[in-house]
Amino acid sequence: MSSQTNNSQISRRHDLDWLRVAAVLLLIPFHALLIFVADPNSIMYVKDNVDSLFFDRIAGFIHQFHMPLLFFIAGASSFFALAVRSKGSFLLERVKKLLIPAVFTITFLVPPMTYITQLSQGNKISFWQHYLGFFRFDAADLSGINGTFTPAHAWFILFLTFFSAIALPLFLSVRKHLSSSISHKLAAFFEKPFALYLLLFPVAVTASIDLLGDKNPIYYFGIFILGFLLMADSRYQKAIDRDAPISFVLGVAFFIVRVLWHPALTEWTLAWIGYGLMEQATRLFLLFGILGLGHRFLRKGGTALTYLSKAAFPFYLLHLLITTSTGYFVIQIDAAIAIKYLIIISISTLATFAVYEVLKRISLFRFLLGIK
Repeated sequence: MSSQTNNSQISRRHDLDWLRVAAVLLLIPFHALLIFVADPNSIMYVKDNVDSLFFDRIAGFIHQFHMPLLFFIAGASSFFALAVRSKGSFLLERVKKLLIPAVFTITFLVPPMTYITQLSQGNKISFWQHYLGFFRFDAADLSGINGTFTPAHAWFILFLTFFSAIALPLFLSVRKHLSSSISHKLAAFFEKPFALYLLLFPVAVTASIDLLGDKNPIYYFGIFILGFLLMADSRYQKAIDRDAPISFVLGVAFFIVRVLWHPALTEWTLAWIGYGLMEQATRLFLLFGILGLGHRFLRKGGTALTYLSKAAFPFYLLHLLITTSTGYFVIQIDAAIAIKYLIIISISTLATFAVYEVLKRISLFRFLLGIK
């Protein structure tokens, strides 16, 4: 991953590589937490017969920044990719590295996972009966928990594919006008202390649109665009770095307040709007805090980063089936929640890397999983 300064010099942005790797590796601990959370809105394809409030809170905190971080980094990656690729090669790469792996995942990796869900619910059907039923589309329920179609975790990859195509004209225009007076004036303004916090308001507007729940494409499209735009001038990164400790502390503080305070609010009152702004401030401030701290402390590359960067995308595609399979057996053990949780994340992480090591040596799977 690269970083472009105003004089068009490009250097490797190891911090963004590390943050992407960390976010992907965090997927297994995150989804394993949801196995022990009874809330049906916390989607996971196997559930233990327990309800851990502590695990729910930890998962809730991770949820605040996890997907925004991945979408932001994807937008930043698009900025650097367009520095060395034509629009045609950029789109072709998105088809090969995103769309084809997403289709493969939905067709071959998700159905076994949702079949395990059916088994865990006591439904006695064959895999092939379930596989045929999987492609029934229920617009009212895209979770897949009831055995009908779901993109599962591939929704992120599908979103990135379409976001890249839709945003391409804007991206090309921004890159074309990097040296314009407007670009310089915007960077000079947002370089001021806490000026980037003003982005909270447009972000909150997109988040307020009721579309696909926590997978709101309008909100994530905005974060994706933001990732691209904030790479256009080094002054944005300087501002993020300078304010990072305060951003992170504010994000944590707002999260704690929202956990402890659940007011009964009437829609579109000032109190309701304020509470909604605090929710989005939590996510945006944590995002800026992590980006800034990452840029300060994660600047070195190395063999480990090279390996993990290549493994990150196939790891993303493979991890949920393996975590679901592991969880299905481990929750049947008579042991404390903490013990079962540690067993699940240990086995799932090792098994996902093991499967990756096998599949990356087979040319067909390298293509289907988007392995570079």
